[in-house]
Amino acid sequence: MGNFTLQVQDDNELVAIVMPAFNEGKHIAQLIQKLLAKDRKVVVVDDGSVDATAEISRQVGADVISHLVNCGPGAATQTGLTYAYTIGANYVITFDADGQHDPDDIEKIIAFIKKEQKDIVFGSRFLQKNTVPLLRRLANFTGNIITFLLSGIYLSDSQSGFKVFSRKALEYIQITANGFEFCTEIVREVADRNLSYAEFPIRVYYSAESLSKGQNLSTGIVTVFKLIVRSLMR
Repeated sequence: MGNFTLQVQDDNELVAIVMPAFNEGKHIAQLIQKLLAKDRKVVVVDDGSVDATAEISRQVGADVISHLVNCGPGAATQTGLTYAYTIGANYVITFDADGQHDPDDIEKIIAFIKKEQKDIVFGSRFLQKNTVPLLRRLANFTGNIITFLLSGIYLSDSQSGFKVFSRKALEYIQITANGFEFCTEIVREVADRNLSYAEFPIRVYYSAESLSKGQNLSTGIVTVFKLIVRSLMR
């Protein structure tokens, strides 16, 4: 899982929230404070930000790991998962730093993965009523189809950034894709490793800033191209 040399915490219920972040300094403090109020460890992976993301995150109480340059959401997510595994996290939640996810869904999805005893649970924006822009819906549907063709697993929201991993899943899943194609790579790992999985409904709130980031039509085309290339090289 990586080369971090940290003392493992003796806590069978340690839940870590991993947030890859790139230039999120304007609002990340408020989000971290909401997450810390859930009595969970917050890990911010500062992915080469040129603003004060790292400094602000550290000041309000998050563990911060910084990439010297922007490596991409896949690389930042893997860095966070590795760190969380090393400190002994039993469950790790990946959570977008742009404020689109609802912190109140965290305890619900944790309770769900424990009850159902799944290795990984994918948060889905499409299993309950949410206002999702058309282009985001189209990009996700395309991602769902490509993910199904590559993994044999169909999810309603294969490109969701909100997931929860059990410790067992962390032992098997290794993200090698730097870009947004890492979401499909995770599903493919689930299929290849025969890990158990489920989806869980989550809420989502889009702002002008959050819509300017993440998957869109142009990044979706690039993602599909990268997935095809990676599939051919596999």
